[in-house]
Amino acid sequence: MAAGRVVLGIESSCDETGAGIVSQGRLLAHAVASSMDEHARFGGVVPEIAARAHLHSFTPVVRHALDQAGLKLSDIGAVAVTTGPGLSGALQVGLAGARTLAYGLDVPLYGVHHLAGHVAADTLEHGPLPDPCVVLIVSGGHTSLLLVRDLARDPIVHLGDTLDDAAGECFDKVARVFGLPYPGGPAIDRAARSGDPRAVAFPRPLTGPKDDPYAFSFSGLKTAAARWAEGHAGRDLPVADGAASLQEAVADVLTRKALAACRDHGVGTLVVVGGVAANSRVRSLAEERCAAAGLRLRVPPMTLCTDNGAMIAAVGDLLVRSGAQPAPWDVSIDPSAPLAYAALQPRAATARAA
Repeated sequence: MAAGRVVLGIESSCDETGAGIVSQGRLLAHAVASSMDEHARFGGVVPEIAARAHLHSFTPVVRHALDQAGLKLSDIGAVAVTTGPGLSGALQVGLAGARTLAYGLDVPLYGVHHLAGHVAADTLEHGPLPDPCVVLIVSGGHTSLLLVRDLARDPIVHLGDTLDDAAGECFDKVARVFGLPYPGGPAIDRAARSGDPRAVAFPRPLTGPKDDPYAFSFSGLKTAAARWAEGHAGRDLPVADGAASLQEAVADVLTRKALAACRDHGVGTLVVVGGVAANSRVRSLAEERCAAAGLRLRVPPMTLCTDNGAMIAAVGDLLVRSGAQPAPWDVSIDPSAPLAYAALQPRAATARAA
């Protein structure tokens, strides 16, 4: 019975309210409402605005997903929700709504790690993940290299993480310096189309022979780009060249380290996920380098790279089919949750259990 359940996934960790519906690894529907425009004038996400937007969008987004799938609420057999990491107020809104739905329907509730959702998003397009595979997560707040086996059952092994700014955070901060709008990632990508990626010799952080081969650091690159812009004070800033050169540096570092991880661990498939996986140069350079190295590259479609409820439903579906225990009704959020398993057990609860 559990294996055939229809899973509703809820995502509310930042500025997107997402609802997705998945059954047996198949995406039935997903809907997203973004409050990005409300944050743009502040140059970044404002937590209170995000939480209020989730309150307003939760019911319409769930209803839209159900209508898209041609289902009734009573057809839902399990509910999965992001319980961390993310903005505290935003997560609370999503969890409260998901818990209410699950309790009212008398179906199990699963707390899901947001980053595991990004990994699972790829399964909705390309099927089950190879065991093992190397996953590169690149988003506004996270840049990590992972060794993934059975996503629903096995611990997720961190090969390397960012030591400071994530790749997406670097794009956002440099875009502001360049006078480009928020969000910075898409703005940098658009500006780079008419620029020369060789125009500025930006550094490639942590790529020296004595550096950690899997760790990332983009704070110095952000500073280098800011200093380059300052050097043009009083003159026209060649934004397109700066954007193209910055994008090339980020894509070079990301793909260079990801391919090294595949080679060193004897893995034949690289999976690139997260919001920055939508960047055109990250995608194209990953394709070029994977093809040259004889590796298979998997990247979700653009609509599943950014935050969405489908990816959370995908994790819930995997957990249901694996026979995982649902979360307790008093499950809480963990805004800074480390990624260890796809099913998120808050650290306080884990400590009590131990």
